[in-house]
Order: sequence, then C-alpha cells, then structure tokens
Amino acid sequence: MKFPSLVVCLLLSTALVSPAADKTVQELVRDVAIMQQQLKDLQSSQDRSFAAVTELARQAIEAANRANTGVAVVTSNLDKTLEALRTSTAAPLAGMGARLNETGNELRELHQAVADQSATLARIQQTLADIKELAKAAQAPVAPPPQPGTDRAASDTKPAMSGGDLYTSALSDMRSGKNDLAMQGFNDYLKWFGEEQFAPNAQFYIGTLHYQAKNYEQAATDFDNVLEHYTRNPKTDDAMLYKGRALCNVSGRRTDCANTFKQLLRDSPKSDAAKAACEELKNLGMSCTVSAAAPGRAPAKRGKK
Repeated sequence: MKFPSLVVCLLLSTALVSPAADKTVQELVRDVAIMQQQLKDLQSSQDRSFAAVTELARQAIEAANRANTGVAVVTSNLDKTLEALRTSTAAPLAGMGARLNETGNELRELHQAVADQSATLARIQQTLADIKELAKAAQAPVAPPPQPGTDRAASDTKPAMSGGDLYTSALSDMRSGKNDLAMQGFNDYLKWFGEEQFAPNAQFYIGTLHYQAKNYEQAATDFDNVLEHYTRNPKTDDAMLYKGRALCNVSGRRTDCANTFKQLLRDSPKSDAAKAACEELKNLGMSCTVSAAAPGRAPAKRGKK
C-alpha cells in the first residue's frame, strides 16, 4: 500500500515546514492512521462475515445431504413395506376371491334347489287338491247328462279301461299339456261313463280346455252344462265363476258376465269362487256386495233351460 511511504515522506519533511504545516501534517498522519485502522477493521469484519457465510453454506449443504439421505431411507423403507404388504395380502385376497366365487355358485345351486322344491311342492299340492275333489265327487249324486246336439270328439269304440282309469288318464294328459288327448279322454268319459261320479269334473275340464284355447263362447256353454245338467257338486262354484269369465271375453255378453258373478255371490257368498267373482265385478267397475245365503236353502239340481 502507498500509505506508509506517504507517512515517511511526511515525517522527513516535518523539519522543513512551518509550525502550521507541521500541525496539518500531524492531523493528516492521524487521519491516515485512523483510516488504516478502519481498513483493518473492515477487512477483519469482511473475513468474519465470509467465514460465517461459508459456515452457513457448509451447514446447509450438510443438512441437504442429511435430508436426501433421510428421504432415500424413507423411500427404501416404504418400498420394502409396500412389497411386503403386497406379498402378504396377495395369497389371502386370491383365496378370498376363490371363496366368494364358490359361495356364489353355492347360492345359485341353493336357489335352484329351492325352486325345484317349490315346483315339487306345487305339484304335490295340486295332486292333493285333485284327490280331495275326487273324494268329494265320490259322495255327490250324479245325474245322466243329456247333451243332444253337442259337438264332441269322442271315440265310437268303448275304451277297454274303466271309467276311473279313463278319467285319471285324461286328467294326467291335461296336466302334461297334451290338451288334444285330454279333450278326447274327457269326451269319451262323458260318452261311455256319463252316469259315473266324475262326470261333472270331466265336463268342467272340457270347458277349461276350451277356455285355455280362448274359445270363450264354447267354454261358457261347457261351464253352463256343469250347472244345468248336474246336481250341485264340487265344481259348481268354479263352473259359475269361469262361465262369467268366459262371457266377459265374448263380445256383447258383458251384462250376462256380470249377472253370472252376482248369481255366484248370492248362491255361495262364503266360497273362494265368490271372493274371486267380487274382484271380477270390481274390475268391471261395479260394486260388490256379498250377501248371506238364504236360510234353509237346499242345493237343488238345476233343470235344463
């Protein structure tokens, strides 16, 4: 630096200057010394600041390195944990999925079994109902059915089987959906065994077959034959109910249909057929009043019109 040389020159020239100049030089030397001290202090301060900044930078770098290391460790541990979790749950989940599939199959099989049991029960109930009807029919007197002029597809040869077997065979054909064979069987029964106990039933089922075939006018005639040609029997109420239903499907016979239902309500107000007739009247938009049967009324035979 040039400051020491300048000071030396000033000191050497001190003796050559006046007292006023000497004072000025002394002040100048003092100022220079102060400036030198300030420069030293500034340099020292800068050194300390630089050292502090350097330390802070070093600490920041170390902290960043430690953070990176921590993140790497956490990431590694997380990966290991996830892999272990996948490994430990894969087999149970697969087993659970297989078990759920098996359970679904078992439920479907159970549903099918229940449906089969329900169908079997329905067949048993139908069989019991038919047996009950046969037992009731066995106790009811039967009159010969005069049916002149009726178109019947009956065989001209008397069947080799008994009347009971012929009736049972026709009933079985109807349940199996063999309606043509059933129709012929019931007609043969009426032709050859028209005085036996199942004649009203055979006549009713002939009407039922015509009703199922949507031959409603003929069905109404068949059901009316049950009412007109036989004494009161287990099929009387059902024949009247289905006669009314058949008439409802014939154009222009709505009034006859309603009157048939009303007659059933008067004759057998407490029967299941009467309840069904009441619903039919409501469907026709009419009121339904179930009245009690007349006291002391005997189930007399209906005469031919």
